[in-house]
Amino acid sequence: MLNTPWETGSDLYRKLVVSALVTTAVGILVAVVGAGTARNNLVYTGIAVIVVGMSCHVAGMVIRSRDLRRRMKNRG
Repeated sequence: MLNTPWETGSDLYRKLVVSALVTTAVGILVAVVGAGTARNNLVYTGIAVIVVGMSCHVAGMVIRSRDLRRRMKNRG
């Protein structure tokens, strides 16, 4: 059995990872459309959405490290 973060992660971690991926993908799409149509407001909105996606990703890493610390504490 592989010991991947997805298999050992909590439900909250999985939700944060999926939401980060979707949010970042939407932000990239909005930014590309804004750049293609020369609408700066749309590009800046896309960048802001990408930042929200990256924040979700960082929150997922924090949750994963918290879960790991709890598991290590319970073993010892």
